[in-house]
Amino acid sequence: MHIGIDVGGTNTDAVLMDGTLTLAAVKHATTEDVTTGIVQAIDALRSGHHFDGENISAVMIGTTHFINALVEAKRLAPTAALRLGLPATKALPPLVDWPAGLVEAIQGRSYLAHGGYEFDGRPISPLDPDELREHAADMRANGIRSVAISSVFSPVNHDLEVEAARIIAEELGDDVAISLSHEIGRIGLLERENATIINAALRELASEIVDGLTAAVRKQGIEAPIFLSQNDGTLMDEDYVRLYPVATFASGPTNSMRGAALTSGLATCAVVDIGGTTTDIGLLINGFPRETANEVKVAGIRTNFRMPDVLSIGIGGGSIVDEETGEVGPESVGYRLTTEALVFGGSTLTATDIAVAAGRADIGDASKVAHLDRAFVERVLERIGERVAEAVDRMRTSPEPIPVVAVGGGSILVSGELPIFGAAQRPENYAVANAIGASIAQVGGEIDKVYAIEPGRREEAIAAVRAEAVDKAIAAGAFPASVDIVDFDEVPIPYLPGNATRIRVKAVGDLDMGGVR
Repeated sequence: MHIGIDVGGTNTDAVLMDGTLTLAAVKHATTEDVTTGIVQAIDALRSGHHFDGENISAVMIGTTHFINALVEAKRLAPTAALRLGLPATKALPPLVDWPAGLVEAIQGRSYLAHGGYEFDGRPISPLDPDELREHAADMRANGIRSVAISSVFSPVNHDLEVEAARIIAEELGDDVAISLSHEIGRIGLLERENATIINAALRELASEIVDGLTAAVRKQGIEAPIFLSQNDGTLMDEDYVRLYPVATFASGPTNSMRGAALTSGLATCAVVDIGGTTTDIGLLINGFPRETANEVKVAGIRTNFRMPDVLSIGIGGGSIVDEETGEVGPESVGYRLTTEALVFGGSTLTATDIAVAAGRADIGDASKVAHLDRAFVERVLERIGERVAEAVDRMRTSPEPIPVVAVGGGSILVSGELPIFGAAQRPENYAVANAIGASIAQVGGEIDKVYAIEPGRREEAIAAVRAEAVDKAIAAGAFPASVDIVDFDEVPIPYLPGNATRIRVKAVGDLDMGGVR
């Protein structure tokens, strides 16, 4: 058996799984320190289906710890951004497009140094060790505890980032965490650099949170390995999280989509995840979320790490309904739903009240909403359906019909017909699809680089990149025989010489549980 947990802004959901069979499922209010809520959720699971600690082979957790820390600008380490690229890139130094409040929160300092490569691996300028040592001395003088190193075109050749990290580590000592951009972001200097700086700022918090999560699980007598969900629907172990906390940012929507795939039996569909405040809409392609091809803004910062393509609209179970117009959201009562909604004795008309009045949900006291006009209730639900259908229509890339799967506690709001798409499916255990998604997550490896492909050697080059992605997945903990290529993208870059081609390959396999699968 294994346990899947997903920590949301309102609820912490947990499931006890035997393979792909759900043995027990619980929803528990998310606590301020998050970890307490996880302990209580595991306790509730044990009450629903008793298990001993030794019966659990793995615990998978999707958490909002890190994205919350960034958005709230709290608990971030003093961070330096070192870019290798001089004499190029002077016009836009590191941190140039960051919100002033976040720069202040990380006590951010930026440094430019010689180095970097052209797209085909030719050096821009040689590394200057003395220059790096001067920068390191300034970092030490200003109390820097984490360093983000980025180099121009480091996904093509990362040697200079590695050498610069060695020199900085020699000067600052082992207590200073160092993050390298080629391990975090994709092609695109500023966005990759920003993602690396965010990662560096979260490194200290990552160790603290991993220790806390581990202690919480161990307190339950569970000694099984703990994994956290990544943005792309795959898993990372505790050591990986300590190095790359930024990889957890979009695990919530991703887990919901993966859970929807399992519970609905559909590998390709649109997933509508309705929570307490927002509705997240994404597309599943071959069982995995479609990733965005654009830059992703996180807390106002442009980044380019792996993120699912998700459209969010302000409709949820706690959304406030305008009693005159029938419009829903975007304002929400959020976690105060159980005190402010009419069915719970409150004075605010919410989407949950509408669902109860329509007979779609049995929550609270239905007599509290018996006075609502039936035509008004139907109009509100119709408007919700229209807005969800519009959002799904915006997300699809072809006019072909696509099935819609509704998950999340608020999915009762779309249990009728949707314009264009027909009835949305609501699979079994729809309310805890996010926790189920966390529990079935696999292990992946991705390669995203620009290659200068020689004439007549395209197939050979592609085969080498595919093999590298498979090796990366196995190194991350995938069972070798289960690894498959799930995504492949090849884009020629005509404005660069030498048959330049950007190749992206993603390989995914089942978690290797020491031979027990």
